[in-house]
Amino acid sequence: MNLSDALKNKEDKILSLWVERTLDSYISSGFFKSSQDRFANPVGANIKEGLSRVYRLIRDKGEMQEFAEPLDQVIRIRAVQEFTPSQALAPILELKWVVKQIFSADKDCRELLQELDTFDCDVDRIALAAFDLYTECRDRLNRARIRELKSGSYILTDSKCASAAIRENLQELPEIR
Repeated sequence: MNLSDALKNKEDKILSLWVERTLDSYISSGFFKSSQDRFANPVGANIKEGLSRVYRLIRDKGEMQEFAEPLDQVIRIRAVQEFTPSQALAPILELKWVVKQIFSADKDCRELLQELDTFDCDVDRIALAAFDLYTECRDRLNRARIRELKSGSYILTDSKCASAAIRENLQELPEIR
């Protein structure tokens, strides 16, 4: 069995473990892993779909420009959450560990572990492209925040609604008899 065949044969196991480990990085990982409804669980659905597409492109030696959309699908979500840059990008690099774990557990694939250098290099290149996407997303987010501050629209979006503020103020007033 060659490396390409092994990556195809073990695709389900690799993707399952890779997606599971990625979703484990979220606080609500149980929900993200269990809910199959795309509309109730857009994070879980997009992560699963994006990582699956990235894996197939790596496996099939896709062109770098083909990775942009599925990487964006994963990285854009992680860029707007409370992850450090290394935490946001860790799932991409973790694919190397996942493949090695799956191959190590199968005696027919163990001999292929030495052939993973090219695969590892491809994953590293994809991770660098993901980092570019991450920084672009963070930059856009920061520019949007600056525009909000300059325009004063943060007052509308970051404050309580008017009726709630009035109700609160009325409760604080002493009762008039």
